[in-house]
Amino acid sequence: MNVVIHPVHFDASAQLVGFINKKLTKLETFFDKIVEAEVFLKLESKQSVKDKIVEIKLHVPGKTLFVAKTSKTFEESTDLALHTIAGQLKKQKDRVKSIN
Repeated sequence: MNVVIHPVHFDASAQLVGFINKKLTKLETFFDKIVEAEVFLKLESKQSVKDKIVEIKLHVPGKTLFVAKTSKTFEESTDLALHTIAGQLKKQKDRVKSIN
């Protein structure tokens, strides 16, 4: 799986990039035909609150899965997003199995 991380308007630390890569590789246990993962890291500031947004786009054969989650840290947002997209991957795997 090819992983591309896009920090929007800031530079992501090597530690954060490593954390995201490590977590994304675990998705292959649910569905081994993931072609590419794109991760967008964004900062959302509403007045004094600065939330971290993680958007994940997974390209699988015939479909693109997408999830966006917001929380106080990138790590927490990543965990929430991965939990949601893992469910989407399981459903996609079931669809592929039922077609074949």
